[in-house]
Amino acid sequence: MPVQTRDRKRTRDGYLWAYIGDQHYVVFDYTPTRIRDGPIEFLGDYAGFVQADAYQGYDKLFAQGKCIEVGCWAHTRRKFFDAKETDPARAYQILALIGQLYDVERKAKEDNLDAAGIKQLRQEQSKPVLAKIESILDSWSAEVLPKSPMGKAITYALGQWTALNRYVDNGILSIDNNLAERVLRMVVIGRKKWLFAGSDNGGKRAAIIYSLTASCKSCGIDPFAYLRDVIDRVSTHPASRISELIPANWLAFQKSPKAAETAD
Repeated sequence: MPVQTRDRKRTRDGYLWAYIGDQHYVVFDYTPTRIRDGPIEFLGDYAGFVQADAYQGYDKLFAQGKCIEVGCWAHTRRKFFDAKETDPARAYQILALIGQLYDVERKAKEDNLDAAGIKQLRQEQSKPVLAKIESILDSWSAEVLPKSPMGKAITYALGQWTALNRYVDNGILSIDNNLAERVLRMVVIGRKKWLFAGSDNGGKRAAIIYSLTASCKSCGIDPFAYLRDVIDRVSTHPASRISELIPANWLAFQKSPKAAETAD
């Protein structure tokens, strides 16, 4: 995001990072630079799965051993899609196989499977496709130029292979991080209107507003209705019950007797 410099004569780049928990909580973090320590500082002592693209800035995070890397098949697919102009036969073959992986995900969603059911379906149908993709890429890696679009796509996929396979062993994991990509579109669309943040503090405030707005959308809440209600009641709402005003809890709180008491 563009951030105005202190002399107000130009802008420089600031960065918003989107973190998504269980698809209800979305948190944006602002950093003045694209430093790799940003995610490390934000996640702190968190230990568990982290799904992201293959940005090298995350390597230090995973090297600590607490976070388990989960790859993104959407980013991988994009590499092969970009290679279709120079090597269409190979590109379309891999794109078709990746399409089969997404067909499995579509079936899981249509059948409304729980985590255990999703894992079983992936083990039965996705794993053989993944094995076929790996075998093909291994054979091609010695045939294509490393710096060609296809060579770069193959290197990217094989370099991420362990992370790209993790989703099949756990039904709570997604095949990609497209949800984060969709959340970030809010920033891309918004900055065409507001143009830039006035300072680093403005970037931090933008992160707070985007966190609340994106969480509301994830929970199916009208952000304007949520913000209007919370701003009206937050000054009198007991600090010990502040979690009631988190977007994911707000709808239930609205229907409770406590909401009326706070409003009074």
